[in-house]
Amino acid sequence: KAGVKDYRLTYYTPQYETKDTDILAAFRVTPQPGVPPEEAGAAVAAESSTGTWTTVWTDGLTSLDRYKGRCYHIEPVPGEETQFIAYVAYPLDLFEEGSVTNMFTSIVGNVFGFKALRALR
Repeated sequence: KAGVKDYRLTYYTPQYETKDTDILAAFRVTPQPGVPPEEAGAAVAAESSTGTWTTVWTDGLTSLDRYKGRCYHIEPVPGEETQFIAYVAYPLDLFEEGSVTNMFTSIVGNVFGFKALRALR
């Protein structure tokens, strides 16, 4: 599976209903062969939010659910059998207040070199 963590159980949440305070993003993803689209979408949500956080003793003090991105919907790209649109909701609390730079760095900065994906837009 392209040497990636299994994020699907934590970050793929198709039952999630977006909130007015969520930052919504849509990613066009091409998973590596053998990586299901749900796993690729979950990996994008994880790697662009809390999935890259280092485990430290304070993890018990911070609620992952409060800050994690959630891939809440995946749909195929018409006419492209290996491409999908992954919809991700990020809680506003994940980002520094008033910092567009922080938001863009988190959402688009880390995921574009991710192993589970062949391509991302």
